Amino acid sequence: MQAVSVTLVAVDSSVHRQAARLLVSEYLHWVAGIARSNYELSFDVDAMVHSDIEDTSKFYPPSGRFYLVEHAGGFVGVGCLKRLAPTICEVQRMYVQPHVRGVGAGRSLVERLLQDAATLGYNTVRLESLRALAAAHSLYRSVGFTEVEPYAENSMNAYQSPEALARYRESAVFMELSFQAKNRDAKPFAPADHATAGFASHRIR
Repeated sequence: MQAVSVTLVAVDSSVHRQAARLLVSEYLHWVAGIARSNYELSFDVDAMVHSDIEDTSKFYPPSGRFYLVEHAGGFVGVGCLKRLAPTICEVQRMYVQPHVRGVGAGRSLVERLLQDAATLGYNTVRLESLRALAAAHSLYRSVGFTEVEPYAENSMNAYQSPEALARYRESAVFMELSFQAKNRDAKPFAPADHATAGFASHRIR
């Protein structure tokens, strides 16, 4: 596997927010196209982008996390952690641009978000993803996520009509990782061996 140098940068400045805005918009337009062509679903991308960037209670500390993925001098991905309940959080907006997929950037990002979730005291991490995005589901399963029934507080509730919400739930995979379950199995979460996974470096700043 090709080695890749990845830096995860917390979104904490106007420059970072602008980069995050562009990447979140790129991601949501891509997903919207898949949702429209595969499932006849639509949602307001502009409203979602505005909420993601401007709502400081959504992805930002202290309860959330918002990262850019930096590679080869540019920002190439984004990923977020959102509080759903005192002990439950959700991974959202996981996206890496096509030219750096398959080299470990996505794994680096999801592992960082899981480490943060544990540090913040969350017991359960959830996510939802369109069924068409099978490659992403393989990554999530490899770090311990398992498929569950749709949960009520999923992120699309605010962006779908009641009539469309049932169709959305049928089009999506809902997944969950429990740190307590991992501990019972005597396999607490730890990052993969990046030398084996093909990383040249993995720095957080």
